[in-house]
Amino acid sequence: MHDFPPDVAPYPTRTEATPSARGDHPDTRSPSRFLIWLLGKQAYAMVGMFVTGMLVFLPGAAGPYFVGRAVDEGIVAGSGSGLLTWSLILLGIIAAAASVGVLMHTYAVHGWLHALYRTTKLVTRKTTQMGHVLPQRMPTGEILSVSSSDADKYGALSEVVGRAAAALFAYFVVVGLVLSTSVPLGLLTLAAGPVLVFIATPLLRPLHRRQATERSRSSELTSLATDIVAGLRILRGIGGEGTFGRNYARQSQLVRQAGVAAGIWQGAVEAVGTLFSGLFLVTLTWFGTRLVARGELSVGELISFFGYAVFMVVPIYTFFELVQKWVQSLVSARKTVALLEQEPPWEEPHTTQRLPAGATIHDEATGFTAHPGELTVVVSAVPDDSAALADRLGRYLPSEAEPVPAELEDGVKGRRAKQTRAERLAARRAQAEKDRQRARRRWGVTVGGVDLSQARLSEVRERILVSDTASMVFGGTLQQAVDPHGRLSRAEAEQALVVASAEDVFDSLPGGWQGHLDERGRGLSGGQRQRLVLARAVAADPDVLVLVEPTSAVDAHTEARIAERLAAHRQGRTTVITSVSPLLLHHADRVVLLSDAHVAAEGTHAGLLATSSAYRRVVVRGMEDETGEAAGHAASEAPSEVAHGTGPLHLGSPGHPDTQTIIREGTQEVTDD
Repeated sequence: MHDFPPDVAPYPTRTEATPSARGDHPDTRSPSRFLIWLLGKQAYAMVGMFVTGMLVFLPGAAGPYFVGRAVDEGIVAGSGSGLLTWSLILLGIIAAAASVGVLMHTYAVHGWLHALYRTTKLVTRKTTQMGHVLPQRMPTGEILSVSSSDADKYGALSEVVGRAAAALFAYFVVVGLVLSTSVPLGLLTLAAGPVLVFIATPLLRPLHRRQATERSRSSELTSLATDIVAGLRILRGIGGEGTFGRNYARQSQLVRQAGVAAGIWQGAVEAVGTLFSGLFLVTLTWFGTRLVARGELSVGELISFFGYAVFMVVPIYTFFELVQKWVQSLVSARKTVALLEQEPPWEEPHTTQRLPAGATIHDEATGFTAHPGELTVVVSAVPDDSAALADRLGRYLPSEAEPVPAELEDGVKGRRAKQTRAERLAARRAQAEKDRQRARRRWGVTVGGVDLSQARLSEVRERILVSDTASMVFGGTLQQAVDPHGRLSRAEAEQALVVASAEDVFDSLPGGWQGHLDERGRGLSGGQRQRLVLARAVAADPDVLVLVEPTSAVDAHTEARIAERLAAHRQGRTTVITSVSPLLLHHADRVVLLSDAHVAAEGTHAGLLATSSAYRRVVVRGMEDETGEAAGHAASEAPSEVAHGTGPLHLGSPGHPDTQTIIREGTQEVTDD
């Protein structure tokens, strides 16, 4: 079983998908089809559980038969050899079952983990495929719940399916043994399982509904938690912890209430199973006793029948457990299918064109133009306008609405519930189709006359890098954060930190390049995290670098160093920055003013201060013309005493001849020779 973790093929785009590739993708036509597909992927583990489980269940299924023979041929007949023979046979079967039980458990854990991690990898691949579009389609908490709690339910289903198959085999073994002794009792035993499952079936619908409510509320709670954690710094700044804490507590109580309601119905199902299993045990024993009284059964056979009745509780309970796990998994599968059926809006053009290097970039919507080799700063009184421009330059779809929930409202029942689910499904599909239509048509941003829609998306992402304040810092080493692809030399990585004025991030981490960063950079200040994101963008060294408010969280002195170093480092390459900071504007080759999402003026920082009152209002925040000119002059005299590329790193200067170690991806430590 050297196949862990499971191999999950990446999702191709529509134009790249082949029948063989699609065959390895999950079946999302319905929740039940998805579960069958998922179980089929670890069928070998369930077959292993079935084969080993037959031996594990054998003592319970056939053991009463050997006990009865030992009583009749040993104790009743007064034969010591007969008693010893059947006892040794029973002992051998128990020993074999005990030894095989370890292997059965191994198969069970193997199948469980495969189902769990296969689902996690499917979610990861789908998230990678969808990119920035996925959070616009589904809530973050929904995605996290699918990858965690739902994946675990699929693992539990995989385990119980293999065990139930072995229990079914043992069930038929018992039925065969009973029929060979007494046909009426055999028929009673054979009918017991289906009858008990039929009796419990009416309880499954309310159980399914309440588990769906619990699952929906739980995902909402996860979404709320992720929002609070992501915005904790801001909440503290505005004193909003109490309000959001109360919201979280309120939602937690809703989850608890839903869990209690689901638990009541689950307890009812289990109670029915226990009750009728006990009734079956009493009934079978009563019939057996009457047969003994009539001389149709021996004492040993009666003991065997009682043993059969006791053992039959195990497979019957296993069948109930299988039904419960299937219902729970169906609830989770509906959420999982809603995620995995999402398709990216991007489709590769039938005939692609290469983006020319060092060409002019033009946005038709705003009239903005970025000339090759220039540092252009975009100024706007409405930050959303400049951010939307950055999205268009990188060919990213804007977020126009809140994510469409994947499931019905809590407490919505009956016909209204079906309408709500259908409406939400229609809304998701309508949004997806809207995104596809937008991505298919001409994009309206050209590079050297080539529209971005005519180029491969992979080339656009490689040539044009957009970095904004929402860029993620993943957990891992500092080396991985700055150079995730392992392409840089040590000198280049150090240079990126220096340009972003992020040397203090290196100094603050024990272990230097191998120092560990928490997820989202939680151990860093807001300014350190922002500068680390900037360093990563600088290290990528794209043809076109688009930075959205790259210095909004740093102080003026740090901002002045970044502005000077960034301008020098990107000299001769196209760079676009959205900002209203005079410190950055002072180093711009050209400044573009946006008004009502259109270019209103362009020129140098000093020229616009002198000629454009609208520009002055945006940059100096409503000051008079003379004050604005003075502020612009003060910005031109901003401190710049830190020389470019000479940060206080303790790894040796970037140009040191002994610094030759190449940064590698993974855990290899970067050292100084």
